[in-house]
Amino acid sequence: MKEPLTVTVLPELQQIFELTERVGSDPLLTQASTGNSSIKLDGVLWIKASGRWMSDALRDDIFIPLDLQAVTADCLNRGIDPAACYPNASLETAMHAVLPHSVVLHVHCVNSIAWAVRSDAPAQLKHRLYGLSWQWIPYVASGLPLSLVIKQRLQEAPDTDIFVLGNHGLVIAGEDAKCVDALLAEVEERLAIVPRKAHPPDYSVLMEICAESEWELPEDDAIHALGTDPIARAKLKGGVLYPCQAIFSRSSSGRFPFRIVEERGVVVHKSIQPAELAMVSGLAQVVQRIEPSAPLQYLAETEVAALLNNRTHRYRQLASAGRAEGRS
Repeated sequence: MKEPLTVTVLPELQQIFELTERVGSDPLLTQASTGNSSIKLDGVLWIKASGRWMSDALRDDIFIPLDLQAVTADCLNRGIDPAACYPNASLETAMHAVLPHSVVLHVHCVNSIAWAVRSDAPAQLKHRLYGLSWQWIPYVASGLPLSLVIKQRLQEAPDTDIFVLGNHGLVIAGEDAKCVDALLAEVEERLAIVPRKAHPPDYSVLMEICAESEWELPEDDAIHALGTDPIARAKLKGGVLYPCQAIFSRSSSGRFPFRIVEERGVVVHKSIQPAELAMVSGLAQVVQRIEPSAPLQYLAETEVAALLNNRTHRYRQLASAGRAEGRS
């Protein structure tokens, strides 16, 4: 396997850094260490490292350079996930590599996820994304499996530059960062959903729970909707809606980072990690955008089980470590 290539400062890199930082700083576009971006320059695939926060793109070296030919020959052509060959690379390196576009952006927009968890998503999205070169992909595991499906879909429709991933998120690709940024804005405008208003939390009850206990109030008041909104509670009781909900719902020790108090609100564990808190906030934003009558497609138990492996455990550790080092 070839060693990482030497860092080169180029205008195109600066543009992808700026786009990544802006997207990563908007919790409605992506949360914590989720989401990833890449750019292909002179045979090098610059991609966000696993577990790093996109919001740190302008202050930290969160991108790693990979020899694109080596990624293809040593990994993809041999049926090996590049994330296994390059331990620090994004879990979605395979997907970024198979897409022919110069710039690729994968995000977890709360609006797109609110559509992507619906069993009628293709029909709902058909008219909303009319005129754009997009494709719907039912849920498939990240990494090599997702890249194989996207590669097949590109053979069928090579001009596709938008992929809505069932129970997952959104992928946008283009010739440069400016093009991708504009397309993201277009998709976001078309898929925008006004969040449902929830009843205010019962702080008196929540404070009683927090008094001399391991729980405390969350900094984000919007999280309380998970407890005060009966529609949100009903949607959550149905199962797991998307991968990050499962990955960050428990720590490696089995601890729940938050507790829903029905009709009252939410309390979070005092040891909750920044990544976990961001995920809880994102979950609240997603479910508040799902209409009461929407038919949902939950992840199967086998799909959830497949998410909780050693690789995702390490991903959680990397996501938490980035913030523990003092980044904000």
